[in-house]
Amino acid sequence: MYIRRQKGPVYVALPDGTILSRSDLPSVKTMRWVARRKATVVTAVAAGMLRREEALEMYDISGEEFDSWVKAMTSHGHGGLKVTKLQNYRQP
Repeated sequence: MYIRRQKGPVYVALPDGTILSRSDLPSVKTMRWVARRKATVVTAVAAGMLRREEALEMYDISGEEFDSWVKAMTSHGHGGLKVTKLQNYRQP
């Protein structure tokens, strides 16, 4: 039996003391991106568990879309990733 080894760390310890593991990441078949899933992917990339390019390929998202998630999360926190709040955070 062949076991495929994942690249990168299996888990990372976040600054708030929580542990983020690869099993916490959303499924690669995810089509509906809620704020919690977006935040998990952004956090995994920021913590070094995933490379940016690996996340883009794994979840089939564009670099522009991922960058907008990062910007929304750094500017407005977890709430900035909610689609229903997107209009409140956009600049006129």
